[in-house]
Amino acid sequence: MLKFIEKYPIPSLLLFVIIMLGFTIDAIPVTIMEARNFISAREMLTDNNWILTTMNGEARYEKPPLPTWITAAFGYLFSITSVLALRWPALLFVASIGISIYLLSKKLNLTPSHSLINGFIAITSFYILGITIEAPWDIYTHGFMLMALYQLFLMFHNRETPIVRSLLFVLFLACSVLSKGPVSLYVLFLPFIIAYGIAFKFKGGILHFLKLFSLLIFGLVLGAWWYLHVRIADPETFNAIAQRETSNWHSYNVRPFYYYWSFFIQSGLWTVPAFISLLYPYLKSRVSHLKAYQFSFFWTILAVILLSVIPEKKSRYLMPVLIPLAFNIGFYIDYLVREFKNLKSKKETFPVYFQFGLIGTIALLFWIIGFSIGPFLTGIVLVRFIICSLVLALIGFYIFKSLKAKNIKSAFYLVLSFMLCIGFLALPLAKLQAQPDYKTLSDLPSDGIPLYRLDGVSPEAIYNYGAKIPSIKTDEGLLIPEEKQFRLLTTTAQPEAIKELSKLYTIEFKATYDFNFSSANERSRLVNQLYLLTRK
Repeated sequence: MLKFIEKYPIPSLLLFVIIMLGFTIDAIPVTIMEARNFISAREMLTDNNWILTTMNGEARYEKPPLPTWITAAFGYLFSITSVLALRWPALLFVASIGISIYLLSKKLNLTPSHSLINGFIAITSFYILGITIEAPWDIYTHGFMLMALYQLFLMFHNRETPIVRSLLFVLFLACSVLSKGPVSLYVLFLPFIIAYGIAFKFKGGILHFLKLFSLLIFGLVLGAWWYLHVRIADPETFNAIAQRETSNWHSYNVRPFYYYWSFFIQSGLWTVPAFISLLYPYLKSRVSHLKAYQFSFFWTILAVILLSVIPEKKSRYLMPVLIPLAFNIGFYIDYLVREFKNLKSKKETFPVYFQFGLIGTIALLFWIIGFSIGPFLTGIVLVRFIICSLVLALIGFYIFKSLKAKNIKSAFYLVLSFMLCIGFLALPLAKLQAQPDYKTLSDLPSDGIPLYRLDGVSPEAIYNYGAKIPSIKTDEGLLIPEEKQFRLLTTTAQPEAIKELSKLYTIEFKATYDFNFSSANERSRLVNQLYLLTRK
């Protein structure tokens, strides 16, 4: 199997992501960011709002439309109500990041085996996977930018600007901007340029760099057309949204400069190798290609510094840092593959045994969680759990066997098998963790009675309902619907509005709709009350 993977690296990276999550990722509930994006995609199809994008019928210009177009296309082809179909494009972009890293690694003169390790590290890093549901549009902008940077690297390296590479660079750069504005330009493109200059030096004549600069400007202009169109078509709304978004940079989620210093933890199961890979004095004499390591090291560090300068900070903003960090981790793993059998110092061997031994232990003991979910383990679910436990136990056994033989390459690919098994077999078990009060609007009867809302109804509720939920609350007061009978969705924080409506309507409480999938992380905004109002 390992020979097949290394013989067909690009299909292997793609198939790995598809098998790991392509059939099971719908087990995770739709998040607030996803709900907003999926609603916009749905309204593209139902209302034809392809340029002036909307959410629940209201203008939503915070995000450019390219990822929404892609999502809408998948929804049109496979079903706009299928969470799996709507998440597939993001998964394909995870695979594209792994493939781009593999291709770029080869151009850095790393061996095919080492390059493939880099690609697999990227697509199994925690936040590169997690961002597909927490902030799904980020994976598009950084995926496109990495494609653009691959083309730029080749033009830097070859000191040429051939037509095909130039057009691809412009196209991918424009697509990145059209996915989430200048975000990736700042956190991925800029540190890439600086790191390249440090590690490889800029070589070529002035004409060459003028061509590259003109391509950059062309890509930015091409990517900015949507912003210009919306600015002209709906200036008042666009300006209000732009002011709100820019003010968040210095007044919302403000964190200290050092907030991102633990960024390597976001790589998940590669946390220990990630930390060691950043110990430049230790690793610089052990890597197979010093300049390439310097390039990835400075690319990573500079990206973290640039993010740290911005007052607004969120953990998910670190996702693009994991791209150059994957190269860094790969250098350390490659060193272990080559030299671990010869290492004698416990300072060098202990982190390796801890890293792979911990994953092996988790795999061996996975079956223990059956005691906590035992009542749910019946029928096909029980069969899936048994198969998953047995496969993971087998993987854990072979991880320890590989460690005993000091075969790190085998241990590395067994860790990938661990991830594959967790995604394909264990992830669907997450559905069992739904709290008893979990209730969604998809259960509402199709009786033609319209549904309205007051403030506080979450995007998750609107997405789950499957259509717009108009608000009856305006700046001037309450808007009285034409219908003699309608349903009203609100939160417990609206007693005055309910009291006001009781003068005109007979109000009957129907149910509480709790969108909190797990009771461990209860959010009040996901709890809604449903009333039936009938004109007196």
